[in-house]
Amino acid sequence: MARGKLRIYLGAAPGVGKTYAMLSEAHRRVERGTDAVVAFVEHHGRPRTEVMLHGLEQVQRRELEYRGAVFTEMDVDAVLERAPAVALVDELAHTNVPGSRNGKRWQDIEELLEAGIDVISTVNIQHLESLGDVVESITGVRQRETVPDEIVRRADQIELVDMSPQAIRRRMAHGNIYQSDKVDAALSNYFRPGNLTALRELALLWVADRVDEYLQEYRAEHSIRSTWQARERIVVGLTGGPEGRTLIRRAARVAAKGSGSEVLAVYIARSDGLTSASPKELAVQRTLVEDLGGTFHHVIGDDIPSALLDFARGVNATQIVLGSSRRKAWQYIFGPGVGATVARESGPDLDVHIVTHDEVAKGRGLPVARGARLGRTRIIAGWLVGVAGPVLLSLLLTGIGNGPGLANDVLLFLFLTVVAALLGGQLPALASAAAGSLLLNFYFTPPTHTLTVSDPKNLVAIVIFFAVAVSVASVVDLAARRTHQAARLRAESEILSFLAGSVLRGETTLDALLERVRETFGMETVALLERAGDVEPWTCAGRAGSDHGTPLLRPEDADVDMPVGDHMALALTGRVLPAEDRRVLAAFAAQAAVVLDRQRLVGEAERARALAEGNRIRTALLAAVSHDLRTPLAGIKASVTSLRSDDVAWSPEDEAELLAGIEAGADRLDHLVGNLLDMSRLQTGTVTPLIRETDLDEVVPMALGGVPEDSVTLDIPEELPIVAVDPGLLERAVANLVENAVKYSPDGAVVLVSASALGERVELRIADRGPGVPDSAKDRIFEPFQRYGDAPRGAGVGLGLAVARGFAEAMGGTLAAEDTPGGGMTMVLTLRAVPGGPQITPDLPAQATT
Repeated sequence: MARGKLRIYLGAAPGVGKTYAMLSEAHRRVERGTDAVVAFVEHHGRPRTEVMLHGLEQVQRRELEYRGAVFTEMDVDAVLERAPAVALVDELAHTNVPGSRNGKRWQDIEELLEAGIDVISTVNIQHLESLGDVVESITGVRQRETVPDEIVRRADQIELVDMSPQAIRRRMAHGNIYQSDKVDAALSNYFRPGNLTALRELALLWVADRVDEYLQEYRAEHSIRSTWQARERIVVGLTGGPEGRTLIRRAARVAAKGSGSEVLAVYIARSDGLTSASPKELAVQRTLVEDLGGTFHHVIGDDIPSALLDFARGVNATQIVLGSSRRKAWQYIFGPGVGATVARESGPDLDVHIVTHDEVAKGRGLPVARGARLGRTRIIAGWLVGVAGPVLLSLLLTGIGNGPGLANDVLLFLFLTVVAALLGGQLPALASAAAGSLLLNFYFTPPTHTLTVSDPKNLVAIVIFFAVAVSVASVVDLAARRTHQAARLRAESEILSFLAGSVLRGETTLDALLERVRETFGMETVALLERAGDVEPWTCAGRAGSDHGTPLLRPEDADVDMPVGDHMALALTGRVLPAEDRRVLAAFAAQAAVVLDRQRLVGEAERARALAEGNRIRTALLAAVSHDLRTPLAGIKASVTSLRSDDVAWSPEDEAELLAGIEAGADRLDHLVGNLLDMSRLQTGTVTPLIRETDLDEVVPMALGGVPEDSVTLDIPEELPIVAVDPGLLERAVANLVENAVKYSPDGAVVLVSASALGERVELRIADRGPGVPDSAKDRIFEPFQRYGDAPRGAGVGLGLAVARGFAEAMGGTLAAEDTPGGGMTMVLTLRAVPGGPQITPDLPAQATT
């Protein structure tokens, strides 16, 4: 059984009319014959909403007793037993009374959807879980009932029900929302103009983000890679600490202020793999940033500020969000910190935001592990302790009278050797052991100031000292190397785990995978090269990074190349990788080959679908030529044969009727052939619109010549803005839309052609009162050779709407189908207004849909 579809009316604030809109939609569906029932709707004593329940079937609610009171909830079992096509369930975020089937109403709705029942529901923007903190800071009221954002995002259709703050307050003052005794308190608290404006902005931004997701899906499905608009890219630097969630939410709010903004969270791990990050916290932060629509990146780099800036510039970021340091005051003696360094070195092209949080100056949650790869500073310190330390210690001990004794002297020198090993590794420790042995012999072993040892016990002590020092240095170095190996294996396992996860998640973009390789290994360029045979030239199948003027044409030209089979290689430039990194690189190379093969298979499938579509169109064209075009030809042929017949003396009235039939058949044939030619031009991409400034009232009346005069009502305001269109294409598109509307309108019904302006757009609406079209077929009716329902074969070849949409898109506009309130279908043709032309500002409707 197919899963049902979820449609949600999202309200900007309480009282905007989302329940009223839901009930209006139910009445429209019932009038079209859809089996729709009210599973649970709460009218809250609002008379206009209560009236809308009349005429709709309501499922009996279930009564539950809780703490001495009786409550009613939706009876899920009764709705499932009734099994309607559509169920109306109000208040998506509602918490059910204890003892109910499920704890939350959205869980009840999930059961209905799994049973194949379409559900229409409502929810206010303040009930979304991710906005709970924001709404509380605005209104001062904490919403106890929330719904996960993912539940709303998964809806098949989301319609925003909006209203200006002034209109909501007027409705409140008139008693249309709350009872009169609660109006004053509501207007002075929750329903203040500022609160309503902020909630409205939240709703618009959230829905805009949903629209952007639809746009990204469209671009991905059509393989569109060019930039359509400027984007703000915000990089969030994560440390794996608890402040990361605050930074991600702050970055998401910054991104929400701009259309098309993108959030990229990046965690930079040192190459030794030993960090203070909590893997569990990183997993939580990855989930959070993905839930908010961002992406998570894992980058390896020893210099954290440089790696962060390189990543930000590599993704063309405009802003970096970092948290205030968790260091305590004394810890700044080790350096200025990542935030200060990034802010200093970011340059004028990157804005750096330092965000405060609850963990500021509380110290790091976990100690920073000391890696086995020693930096230059530590190596220098190790040599200073190993070489200069014994000399200074000797000067100190010789300045003390009798001194602490040879045994204590040996222990002090041994301590310096251990410190040198811990700081600089094995070589400084060996140098310290050698220097210490010589100094002990020269200064502290009788006879002093010579290298001669008179007492064999002292000689044994010096030899044992040297042996112990060398052993300690070896053990420390071995432990460091083992630690480094363990860290490397851990880092490799994390990368391989990500790679396996990307395969399971179906991330099949080759460019994204190559960019991940470049980020992981810190390379300048990564290219996947292939060739057809051993002697054939190499070709580039995919590339990431910059070539700096030198294109990578052969694997031999790269700093690192990883063969994949006999005729494919992954080539990298930027630096030479150590041998231990090639194992991980081999896994990436194998995955790149798999992704390339998968992309090519997808391309071949697309071409096969295109060929199948072409065959379908050719078959439909043959059917149209063999039947639909022959029908008017047969009528013309019969009329001409009758007129030429010598056996019948035709009266003038009969001759006029036959000639009128010939003319009507010729007009119909001309219309059909014209649509076929237009469709052919659209399919071959040869439509070249001549855009110029045009008045709608000059074109639209000319498009009504093919329909009876009393079948259309025209409402084109004189103050409409000028539109940028091709007048010829616009006339053909409107003519097809009007003829289609008249064809499906019942007898006596008039088609309304109206126009309105909103901002930089002009909408032309052609509304009929016909049978309408269900939502599932609204896109299909714009395909070539499609006729909805039981339209007779002689009614046309099914190209009118396809040609109209093709012409609209060629002029930079859009054409969509909507339901006509009260029944029927409305074609909405959206055109671009000429910038700087006269504009009108229409009154905002009580509700708007997206």
